[in-house]
Amino acid sequence: MKTYQHIFFDLDHTLWDYDRNVTESLSELYHHYDLLGLGIPTFQNFFDSFHHINYQLWDWYNVGKIDKENLRKERFRMIFEHAGASADGIPLPFEEDFMHRTSSKSHVFPYTFEILEYLQRKYQLHIITNGFDESQAKKINSAKLGSYFDLIVTSETTGHKKPDARIFHHTVEKLGTRHEHCLMIGDNPNSDILGAINAGIDQVYFNPEGKQIELQPTYTIAHLRELEALL
Repeated sequence: MKTYQHIFFDLDHTLWDYDRNVTESLSELYHHYDLLGLGIPTFQNFFDSFHHINYQLWDWYNVGKIDKENLRKERFRMIFEHAGASADGIPLPFEEDFMHRTSSKSHVFPYTFEILEYLQRKYQLHIITNGFDESQAKKINSAKLGSYFDLIVTSETTGHKKPDARIFHHTVEKLGTRHEHCLMIGDNPNSDILGAINAGIDQVYFNPEGKQIELQPTYTIAHLRELEALL
């Protein structure tokens, strides 16, 4: 085992439970805005359409095919149309309401606080995220995660998105450390793991669903508790 000094965490899907928080928000929105009356027959239909479109848009964002403004502008228009409803019926504040509700949710993955307390005694902890500054700051604050991290690095601030190695180089330089003293922990093989590989940084692939991937991470875990055995 190498001697690490700095641990980099992804936020969404790694610490902050994106799926649970988003599901709660979507359910609230479906009923609050009476989406049945706007042509979306069931919540499941709305939920499935959201996931299909949202992941597609974030894949585009991560490779530079769409920017923040257009992602937010197009998201629910595409979701409504995918669900079989007219995009003309989208309530004006829908996107902003979604962002506010979701970012205000506090659900994290099991053992998040325990592992952060354990690691904080031994390492300096930081976050590297492709999320947007405002929403990520709200999530961290809502989930009471802020006290664990020394540095929060976003793609919006640096101008580089994982898997671009430059967001990792920026973080290493800002910390005044060396790449071999850092370890990246994240759930996304195409951004977190590949990005760290591109930057010459060891990785922990957080894989609670047991997905098969082509990359070969330095380490793989299915539960955050497993980090105790590694670190």
